[in-house]
Amino acid sequence: MTQMCRRGMVSSRISPSSTSSFSARTGRMFEKCENTFKLRWNNVYSSLSTWNGGMDASSHRMFGTNTTTTPASSSLFDTSSSSTSSPSSSLDMDKQLRSDVKTMGTMLGKIILQHEGEEIFQKVEFLRSHAKAWREAGAGRNPALQAECEEAFGQMSNLASNLTSRELVVVSRAFTHFCAICNAAEYHHRSRRNDKTIRDSASSFPGTSGALATSIPDSCGNVIPSLLEKGLSPKEIWDTLTSQTVELVLTAHPTEVNRRTLLDKHKRMQNLLTEADAKRALGNPTPFEKKNLDDKLEREISLIWQSDEVSRSKPTPQSEAERGTLVVETVLWDAVPMYLSKLDTTMRETLGGDEFGLPLDAAPIQFSSWMGGDRDGNPNVTAHVTREVCLSNRIRAARLLTKDIKEIWGRLSTTYCSEELRAVVGHDAREPYRAFLKPILIKLEKTIEWAEQELQNLQPTTSTTTRNHIPLDSIYLTKSQLMSELLLVHRSLCETGNELTANGRVLNTIRSLSAFGLTLVPLDVRQESTRHTEALDCITRHLGLGSYEQWDESTRISWIQKELSSNRPLIRNKDWHTNPNVFTDTSIDTLETFAMIADQHPDSLGAYVISQATSASDVLAVLLLQRNAGVAQPLRVVPLFETLDDLNIAPTTMETLFDLPAYAGSISGKQEVMVGYSDSAKDAGRLAASWAQYTAQERLAQVAAKYNIDLTFFHGKGGTVGRGGNPATFNAILSHAPHTINGYFRVTEQGEMINQNFGHPDRAERTLDIYTAAICAEQHTERPVPTTQWRDLMDQLSEISCNAYRSIVREDPRFVPYFRSATPELELSNLNIGSRPAKRRATGGVESLRAIPWIFAWTQTRLNLPTWLGVGEAIQAMLNDPQKSQELRTMYNDWGSFRTTLQLVEMILAKSEPAIAKHYDDMLVKDDGGAKELGMEVRKMHAQTEQAVMDLAGHTTLCETNALLNRVLHVRNPYVDCMNVLQAEILKRLRECDEDAVEDEEKKLLKDALLISITGIANGMGNTG
Repeated sequence: MTQMCRRGMVSSRISPSSTSSFSARTGRMFEKCENTFKLRWNNVYSSLSTWNGGMDASSHRMFGTNTTTTPASSSLFDTSSSSTSSPSSSLDMDKQLRSDVKTMGTMLGKIILQHEGEEIFQKVEFLRSHAKAWREAGAGRNPALQAECEEAFGQMSNLASNLTSRELVVVSRAFTHFCAICNAAEYHHRSRRNDKTIRDSASSFPGTSGALATSIPDSCGNVIPSLLEKGLSPKEIWDTLTSQTVELVLTAHPTEVNRRTLLDKHKRMQNLLTEADAKRALGNPTPFEKKNLDDKLEREISLIWQSDEVSRSKPTPQSEAERGTLVVETVLWDAVPMYLSKLDTTMRETLGGDEFGLPLDAAPIQFSSWMGGDRDGNPNVTAHVTREVCLSNRIRAARLLTKDIKEIWGRLSTTYCSEELRAVVGHDAREPYRAFLKPILIKLEKTIEWAEQELQNLQPTTSTTTRNHIPLDSIYLTKSQLMSELLLVHRSLCETGNELTANGRVLNTIRSLSAFGLTLVPLDVRQESTRHTEALDCITRHLGLGSYEQWDESTRISWIQKELSSNRPLIRNKDWHTNPNVFTDTSIDTLETFAMIADQHPDSLGAYVISQATSASDVLAVLLLQRNAGVAQPLRVVPLFETLDDLNIAPTTMETLFDLPAYAGSISGKQEVMVGYSDSAKDAGRLAASWAQYTAQERLAQVAAKYNIDLTFFHGKGGTVGRGGNPATFNAILSHAPHTINGYFRVTEQGEMINQNFGHPDRAERTLDIYTAAICAEQHTERPVPTTQWRDLMDQLSEISCNAYRSIVREDPRFVPYFRSATPELELSNLNIGSRPAKRRATGGVESLRAIPWIFAWTQTRLNLPTWLGVGEAIQAMLNDPQKSQELRTMYNDWGSFRTTLQLVEMILAKSEPAIAKHYDDMLVKDDGGAKELGMEVRKMHAQTEQAVMDLAGHTTLCETNALLNRVLHVRNPYVDCMNVLQAEILKRLRECDEDAVEDEEKKLLKDALLISITGIANGMGNTG
């Protein structure tokens, strides 16, 4: 009989004990940076440690309700929590967070009771209370409480196994939404604490305006005075700040699991919390004001509960780009100029006068995007798509500028202006500024109309016969055209005694234009090197020259150099369509991409990034294809080195290029190289990859200096530690090898990190301040350069850790079956959070899997294997050698870069939960082929890695010096534990369904439950991939 989905079958599997303990996190960094690291964690996480306030103080109930399910107080102004007045201390502020979470949790509980009934409510509470009991019994880590531990976990597992499929959906939703609304409260609390820090700084440091915090080491408000104390002159610091650039590249990497509609609701909840803070600050809000805000908050939570949290279809690249860059329109367009205004004020105050202010059109912060341009492994991103996204971005930028300039036009009714501006508008203009701005507005409207027409013309059924032709000289194409006009307005206002007016909306618009231009965000184009090889191979065969793909490297280089010196194109535009026997579909797509690049107007595109770059010919190929397509201003070509081998040979590859006259003459003394943090870690493990990234950048900088090349590194990092992320951004930047940043830092911002860092104006300004302060400090901070002994030790650590990592991931035949059965990797493709496939190729194993689902899958099961695997073996091998052991400990204590890497690994070990991973094994892994045995071995390695890292750090428990993280984990873990138990049960049932059977309602419910649990665990853990 065909087996359909199992309904409510009982499973009493109990998660056994594991052997290590965990607590909190360490923070021993560079002397100055130690406090920075802790403060950064404080900003991000401290408020979460008070989440216990989201539960009733006596019973610790999730929804703040009592046993009779009578709703507890659910007001933002609950007098029992002393929340009717503005918090005056950090302790009061944390109490306010507890009150906020308790209020929102109570509202959610009330809504669940209303819509789902008391039985569901009690099942949710049963799970949570037993998860808490399991944690109190040591979560399998305390042998003395083993019986209590097994009893508590067994109750959780049994309840999950007896839930119907619909109940699995509803209970998963309860935990998921509770974590999400608590995240929203925490995000708001970060802003609340930051605001208080700035206000306290202003009152503690007379003579400062409180524009930026002077008491936070990773703020420009502190870095600038610190540099003055070190002996730098105001001019040196001013030169540094006005010449440096941070470029943040928003990417389409699919790690934001929450739907846009829910993120919008979470943002409105944060705004309501801000409004409540403002009411408290004024004192004694009226009963109507209290009820009005409470009703608004409960309304949002009610709508959240009644919304579908599952994305039902994959986004198109166009919609992905629109959603991903929405943060520019809704937050950054105003937040960037506001931050620059604060930086300008801080520079004037601390450096000694107006001459040290930020120049009007300075752009120390810039943004770019990969959304709509990144086609690496994503066949959905075509030349047509990139054209559409570029035009859509121009429309959105022009609309934002139109809105701003209309506001300026409405305000500038003055009749006075400078002679310079009067000469433009004429002496008859009664209101000269309005006369000057009117044609600008007309030109912007024409720009919008032109872009809309061009966008419409891309649609296959569009008729263009009735459309008006708009000449290009009647629209804005580059920001320099509009910038000169806005600067004239600003100069005129200043010259006529209206500096205050000039430095309001006019200056903000100038700064928005400097940061975003007329294209909103320029797009990088990214494609893998093999696609360019294929395209050139088709061309050479079409021309009767043989197979480019079969040529050796020297032959390729020689031929490309010869063609670069020629003025004739290799092939005429569109000729690739005339020979289908030679030109493959993918080669045609590649050639169409270069034709699209040639059609784009200035500033639409940024760099051309070559993924999987392995040789000099990979870079030369893109130069040749651009020249062949007739690209008037070729995009800078950026090789991306992303495997261990590629990183190791990168310096040789670039030196080969710099030695070629044809190449050296084409780059004007500037080169950008991208370092792939995600794929290198996936290839070799975290420790080996970190060392390869460090040394590759050192050696590349030396090669560039030898050839007098201005080298910029582009850092391809994700949000998680396994993909190169570090929550302490300031220290992460100072951990880079000396002389590799040099005032220019280009880095990716991905997925959920975009919302976390830029989703609210206060958070966006704080993030920009950290980046600016770090790049400034990095240029004037002496850091130790690793000694010869340290380098030898790192080489040994790297080799041992890489071998240990690859022996499991690459060489053990049990690994792929284990990975795919013990994690939800196969099911992640159903999570419609990105437009691209999970793999670069439809076939292949782990090696073809992208880094994001690789990390995502292990994060879900709480094992976090990619981040620590191999580290323990390497550390323990050195500790076992008396001579090397002492050198290793010295290196840990004295070299901040190495210590930072190990501290991040220690943090991930503390956040991991092997007992939960074992439960997945028990539920999902079959004994066939030894996969379950491998799971046991991996968990043993985890325990050994814990011991080795603690030994090196001098700790008795993981992260013992960071009570903050310990409290965070103490509060978060029970909720995530519940979702893990639910997810394991859901996966078991889904995999017992017949894949060929018609999808019935039961299977649909289980799929929804799984996707909800994935979102919930991601919300609870704070990250995905």
